[in-house]
Amino acid sequence: MKLRDLAHARSGDKGDVSNISVIAYDQAGYEQVRAVLTPERVKSHLRGIVRGEVRRFDLPNLLALNFVLNGALGGGVTRSLALDAHGKCLSGLLLELDLNATEIGDAA
Repeated sequence: MKLRDLAHARSGDKGDVSNISVIAYDQAGYEQVRAVLTPERVKSHLRGIVRGEVRRFDLPNLLALNFVLNGALGGGVTRSLALDAHGKCLSGLLLELDLNATEIGDAA
């Protein structure tokens, strides 16, 4: 199962910092995503892209998790040599994260 099966994402960027909000479709999905989507997991999934700290902020009333990714944009959108490495691309990449059935079962 992909993260996109449980949630969608919104993103933004400023300088060399990207933020990605992962928003669950329902309460059950939020609980599952909250249990398995740690800052370490996000940084591992985006390895080679995110060089700094990843922080997570829980927003339970919105069924959302907001991740702030430092050092994620190659020095900043206007300084990066990468083509279109902005927040929107990173949120799409994060939604491709594989969540195995054991993780989801354990979180339910």
